Amino acid sequence: MALLPDRSRAPTRALCSAKSYARCNSGASAVEFALIAAPFLALLVAILQTAVVFFAGRVLDETTEQASRYILTGQAQTSGMTQAQFGDYVCQKSSSLFSCNNFMINVQNYSSFASANTSTPTLTFDSSGAVTNQWAWSPGNAGDIVIVQVMYQWPIILGPLGFNLSNLSNGNRLLVSTVALKTEPY
Repeated sequence: MALLPDRSRAPTRALCSAKSYARCNSGASAVEFALIAAPFLALLVAILQTAVVFFAGRVLDETTEQASRYILTGQAQTSGMTQAQFGDYVCQKSSSLFSCNNFMINVQNYSSFASANTSTPTLTFDSSGAVTNQWAWSPGNAGDIVIVQVMYQWPIILGPLGFNLSNLSNGNRLLVSTVALKTEPY
């Protein structure tokens, strides 16, 4: 009769090899993990922060586009809408991603697209860090060229290893959404 191999010892051998691995005092695996983990986590945080800022900018673009239709169709002009009321309208169109008090709205009208200024305004701050710029509110008349700029200071959490997305002196990132339009005849 042939003897069958003794399988009762197989689990014990696997257990022994796991125990011996756990008892290994060289620490090479731990050191290798520590060397790779820090840059990996830094890269992960940088990617996530970039994605959130990009997403916020895209939401601001969509909000500005939707709100500027109110000026495009002449509804803002015929109703006598003020800059504060337009800001409330932008807030209604925006998601809960933004704080309504932090929107800055600049609306100017021009006679032609060539004379329109779409450059990002330079923000000025007082000693307490509040923006001191005065924004224009001139939605124009039928057939005018109108530039609608909605700006928002997005708070930036400083990233690891010196990664920083801020473009303002106060550490925030200025998100700017600009829409150039020619108002419809109303």
